[in-house]
Amino acid sequence: MDRLLTPQEMNHADRLMVDSGLSVLTLMERAGRAVADRAMPLCGPSRRIIILCGPGNNGGDGLVAARVLAGRGFRVEVATLDGNLPDRGDAGIVARSWAGSVLAFAAVEFGHYDLCIDAVFGAGLTREVSGGIADCLKRLSSSGLPILAVDVPSGIDGESGQVRGFASPATQTVTFFRQKPAHLLQPGRQLCGEIFVADIGIDPACLAVIQPQTLINTPALWRDLAPVPSVSSHKYQRGSVLVLSNRLEYSGAARLSAKAALRGGAGLVTLATPVDAMAAHAASSDAIMLRCCENPAEFVALLADPRRNALVIGPGLGVEGEEADLTRAYVRAGIEAKRALVLDASALTAFGGRGSALAEWLAGSGYKSGFEPVVTPHEGEFAHLSRDLAGYQHHPSKCVRARLLARLLGCVLVYKGADTVIASPDGRAAINANGTAWLSTAGSGDVLSGLVAALCAGGMPSYEAACMAVWCHAEAGQNEGAYLTADDLPVAIGRVLRDLLVGDGL
Repeated sequence: MDRLLTPQEMNHADRLMVDSGLSVLTLMERAGRAVADRAMPLCGPSRRIIILCGPGNNGGDGLVAARVLAGRGFRVEVATLDGNLPDRGDAGIVARSWAGSVLAFAAVEFGHYDLCIDAVFGAGLTREVSGGIADCLKRLSSSGLPILAVDVPSGIDGESGQVRGFASPATQTVTFFRQKPAHLLQPGRQLCGEIFVADIGIDPACLAVIQPQTLINTPALWRDLAPVPSVSSHKYQRGSVLVLSNRLEYSGAARLSAKAALRGGAGLVTLATPVDAMAAHAASSDAIMLRCCENPAEFVALLADPRRNALVIGPGLGVEGEEADLTRAYVRAGIEAKRALVLDASALTAFGGRGSALAEWLAGSGYKSGFEPVVTPHEGEFAHLSRDLAGYQHHPSKCVRARLLARLLGCVLVYKGADTVIASPDGRAAINANGTAWLSTAGSGDVLSGLVAALCAGGMPSYEAACMAVWCHAEAGQNEGAYLTADDLPVAIGRVLRDLLVGDGL
């Protein structure tokens, strides 16, 4: 599986290799050569390259690349903040082999070059970029020069992906051994450009020692657990999803969830709906069952049927005044039913400032480990949930925030966005990488909640079901492309699942 390493974990990997007899200088030499190899096809016909070098090991990688590229016939110049080469540590040792010119950052005229290699700061940056370094990076950014970043664009925090002061967007980024969270988390993801991972001889066996808990969300993570019907399966064995609807004027969101659940593999999908929305639901789909539900008591009555093994609560429900009280009552009924449960949209907003109450309800629910409820907040809903939640503290990293909220709520968290993070209360987390901006359309999240519920209804553990749903939802968005609407997604998701599962003869 594609594991991501935080800067601290990458340092651990380096230390393990040094302990095994591989020197830092050897790793630096290999990293610098990988940078040089990646730089060559980016350089224009005049073959002029400027390499911005910092005082640490990232700068050392840049100095190795400078020596290698000069040896290959490129016209290379090196620049440091004050025009002096590093004289300490391993970067200082590497610097002694550079015999070319050295400029100060302030003296660099970027218009004289075909390519800039940004080797100022790596993923382990711990301070704000300011002063002469920030001024140089700003001039670089406005120059239009292609930029090859070493590890991450300087100014990006390797763990959170956040900009510390200033960062110039890279054309390409070359990193080493494994990607870092910043390569997938925004805004780092957008600023890194095309990312290449170089093998510099770090033994993958070290991952068993480090035990990183963050992965890229790919089918390898969950495919073996995907529910596929057998020859003898009937509809209830494939799972039965119950989606709660609001009255007519707000009923579209629940309808989208229900359609996605049906296309997502559930054998039976039912909308629990007020009477005034029944005609609209019936006109939209013949395959979705309808049951009258005007209040929480009638919802509880529907839950008396144990075959309804997965619930979606939230899309289109009320969030103000008495309607918010009603939404919270439905959520409590869903939790007490101890079914696979997906809480989305209004079911999260209704707990603004009441996250501790939701956490208490979930803590007392007795859900089996691995099959916890799933909550699917976007940024605004996350803020509502975490506000006044006991034990919650904001962190710059979206991964850290997701893990913390998942643990405090005792549920699987799908923290939606361009860099969706899926977190389990046991500490596992995955970052999705195949999303598209075209999914930023009304109803897209409602579709996702229905798909999660369908996979849970089919028997998947919650974390893997959430990861699979996020990936398939994004893949469907990629396949549909520009100007899709949420109405397009359920059918597109069905195609993704068919190609992913049935297409391989399962």
